Amino acid sequence: MKAAYFEQHGGPDVMRYGDLPDPVAGPNEVVVDIHAASVNGADWKVRSGRDSQVSSFPYILGRDFSGVISQVGDGVVDLHAGDAVFGVCDVGQEGAYAEKIAMKASLVARKPDTISHVDAAALGLIGLTALVSVEDTLKLQPGEKILIQGGAGGVAGFAIQLAKHIGAHVVTTTSTANLDYVKGLGPDEVIDYEAEDFAVVVSGCDSVFDTVGGDVARRSFDVLKPGGRAAFIASGGKAPEPTRGDVRSLRPQVGRDRPHLERIVELVEAGAVRTPETTEFPLSEAAKAQAISESRHFRGKLVFRVR
Repeated sequence: MKAAYFEQHGGPDVMRYGDLPDPVAGPNEVVVDIHAASVNGADWKVRSGRDSQVSSFPYILGRDFSGVISQVGDGVVDLHAGDAVFGVCDVGQEGAYAEKIAMKASLVARKPDTISHVDAAALGLIGLTALVSVEDTLKLQPGEKILIQGGAGGVAGFAIQLAKHIGAHVVTTTSTANLDYVKGLGPDEVIDYEAEDFAVVVSGCDSVFDTVGGDVARRSFDVLKPGGRAAFIASGGKAPEPTRGDVRSLRPQVGRDRPHLERIVELVEAGAVRTPETTEFPLSEAAKAQAISESRHFRGKLVFRVR
């Protein structure tokens, strides 16, 4: 199979494209012929060695994908060769920057015909992350006020729409260049962080969902009302220490399972959430996609069209 991989940590230029052995389905696994795979912010951090030191090379990145099952392992009875599916790799597993992947059958879900492979690949990990953060961790309720930081990003964009579907009052931040795009996602208020300081113009929030990190994360505590809670996905493996004692700081634990994937499909088919804006690349241009991802100057999702 063709794959994009690296054989040492470094910049985007360490990415290679070539042939690697085909995977084989083990017990309770399926092999999926990948049609599209997503680029995530974690990918370049693994490639660079910043957040994870890979012990075995060559190493294939990629955590979510969409494709068609070509092989089923022993014990798999609810999926069959020819089924169109999308999925997210188990925690600790990667390998979606390739033409094929073997993984647990329980971590893929059927892809409806109404969603393209590119869109399904773009929705997998961002949808899981937004659902676990907003519904499971923050437990957002109708009528509550939430600030979602970094509205143009894939996870935040999904979270904006999910929060509106729940019935919350949604405030979000973005750059001047992305104002129109983010407004189109349906939030109640959009703050241009290049023109306004969110910590000055926003207050009384029941919750905050931060996808930016750094100083933005630290200052997000300022907008919470007493008893408020904030969830952080861009501040490392642990939630940052709150700057005040009357609020909670939470780090969502984004597990992988089929029910959450099916919840994504439910929301999209109901019209509650639309797929993000996507920029497509051939798998052979993994280095270019990685460089754009690392720059963080894009919106929506970067996706490889593999087939």
